[in-house]
Amino acid sequence: MTATIAAALTGLGLIDSTSFGTLLIPIWLLLSPGRLQASRIVVYLATVAVCYFGVGVVLVLGADAALAAMRTGTASLPPVPLRIGQLILGLLVIAWSYRLEARAARQAGTPGKIQRWREKAMSGSGSSRGLVQLALLAVALEVATMLPYLAAVGLIVHADLGWQLTGSTLAAYCVVMILPALALAAARLAAHQRVDPILRRVNDWLTRNSAKTLGWTVGGIGIGISLNAVAVLILERP
Repeated sequence: MTATIAAALTGLGLIDSTSFGTLLIPIWLLLSPGRLQASRIVVYLATVAVCYFGVGVVLVLGADAALAAMRTGTASLPPVPLRIGQLILGLLVIAWSYRLEARAARQAGTPGKIQRWREKAMSGSGSSRGLVQLALLAVALEVATMLPYLAAVGLIVHADLGWQLTGSTLAAYCVVMILPALALAAARLAAHQRVDPILRRVNDWLTRNSAKTLGWTVGGIGIGISLNAVAVLILERP
């Protein structure tokens, strides 16, 4: 492996480390009040890394050919009705975001079920199975948009490293993806007294503004789906 490829993989891994599942959810878990149980955040991050490693192995083994076959199958479908259906889906997601925001606003100021679950899971009083399920869900939601990871797998495949080096390179990439979250967890453990008040203030702010954040996030997904459908309909118009 050349230094250029290693540097490119490191850069892509650091980009992947800022995703929803590798950074945003870990930060949310670290914001749980009380003393942090290191094993709990490790369970979550290890599950994410193992899942991404598994996806990488499947891609290396030729899942890209299966995806190409799926694209060929969908190519036979009429494009206009397909995109109109996508547009309707996007509009429904946008409408759903308003409903979610309104419901979250009504519950503002009271600790919801998800906050109580987080406190139990991260304090050690609850089961770690929920953290594993959360990690699996996060990876599943990101599979369709993990462009840096797909690019990294492509670099690894074209480098023709052999099976052992390919596996170790994939594993190292997945470790790089979770390094920032591990560093944040270590900082919270090492400087609990100094960091915890700051995290509490951030947590309070997120709790007060969770309704808007939820609405913007889900609404943004719907807008992206809708705009993509409109753009394709315009470009493919005869």
